Amino acid sequence: MDLAAALREVLPPGRVRTDPETIEHHGRAIFTYHEPRPPEVVVFPESREEVVSVLRFANEHRVPVTPFGQGSSLEGHTIPLEGGISLDLGRMDRILEIRPEDMVARVEPGVRRLALEAVLRGYGLFFPPDPGWDATIGGMTATNASGTNALRYGAMRERVLGLEVVLADGRVIRTGGLAVKSSAGYNLTPLFVGSEGTLGVFTEITLRLQPLLESAVAARTTFHGIEDAGEAAVAVVRSVAGATRVELVDARTVEAVNFYKGTSYEVAPTLFLEFAGSVEGAEADARRAEEICRRAGCLAFEAERDEAARRRLWEARHEAALAVAELYLGRLPMTTDVCVPISELAGALRHARRAIASRGIDGVILGHVGDGNYHAIFPVDPSDPEEKERARRVVEEIVDYALERGGTCTGEHGVGYGKIAHLRREHPDTVPLMAQIKHLLDPAGILNPGKVVPPAG
Repeated sequence: MDLAAALREVLPPGRVRTDPETIEHHGRAIFTYHEPRPPEVVVFPESREEVVSVLRFANEHRVPVTPFGQGSSLEGHTIPLEGGISLDLGRMDRILEIRPEDMVARVEPGVRRLALEAVLRGYGLFFPPDPGWDATIGGMTATNASGTNALRYGAMRERVLGLEVVLADGRVIRTGGLAVKSSAGYNLTPLFVGSEGTLGVFTEITLRLQPLLESAVAARTTFHGIEDAGEAAVAVVRSVAGATRVELVDARTVEAVNFYKGTSYEVAPTLFLEFAGSVEGAEADARRAEEICRRAGCLAFEAERDEAARRRLWEARHEAALAVAELYLGRLPMTTDVCVPISELAGALRHARRAIASRGIDGVILGHVGDGNYHAIFPVDPSDPEEKERARRVVEEIVDYALERGGTCTGEHGVGYGKIAHLRREHPDTVPLMAQIKHLLDPAGILNPGKVVPPAG
């Protein structure tokens, strides 16, 4: 079958692409070491009805379909392992409704995070999840993304009230609704959030918003060692109720940020903090945090109250991954993230640093440590299998440490196909059930095959 020609009978011909540039772009992921795999064809639906038509066609002809947002996921989620169709949802980018009285928005999956933020600001509202990349809401929902605001506001599972989902056979279902709570039957919304395109394709997402807070104070505080910074982070989380962000970067990350942004931050393990609420409350929380950090032996504590200065500070944190990539041009980033109980954080950071050093590789550590989630990045030479193997073994050690202490193999990057083996070790009793759910909703196995779980049977 000429797949592209057949799909041009389903969608307008201009939205079915096979040119080399488009194929190449949709066969890889940004900032990942996973090998690219090109799709046969890329399609650009613009409505729910067109998504339905594509999936009905694909299901009938047993053609694999890989949903695609921005290609910024780190575990190969958008790489089409079996070729077939890359379903780019970027043109479905309408903000359908904002209900300021209910603090709810309905959006299509291709809406970009920063575009939504700009519109919501006019209503005095904001949407908390903020992964570093300007991701699409659909991609963030598919991977259960979180970001720096997760400490107070949670990840996407806490922010998605309802979904419109097209199943593999073209059926359309709706989960959840506009209400912030419900006891009506099984709660299917969080099942689809984080399903990484393996259970259905989102065509509409209902989001829970938050009011903009009156005041915020941001701070940057440095330490002698990464363990000291981790212990201070835990103390702040336990003692400062108004903390909204508690982020850590190691000295090497600061060095990368200075190189990338032209800043002159002290090259030392650093916590980025933020406290928000009333003017008096934010100031009191910042003072309390400074006391905690100074008792923990911080080298310096600098607070920012001006909005422009706070934005610059958080730009440095959000663009840390870009900065690390720039520092290691010509290498591919092998990235892992784990999440541990907050009481285990300092030990986990210490273990990660020792594991990296013991293998003789370069690497950085950073993360949303306020909720126990941290990331390690190892730039590797793609032509050096021995170096890639050493980095892979460090990842194994970091994951093992987290699992042994009741943590998880991924706090926010998801499983994709890079962490399938880790997922089996973490949940050996429930992975078979996950596979059965996958088979129930996608019996032909066309949706993002090779990701999250193996086929049932």
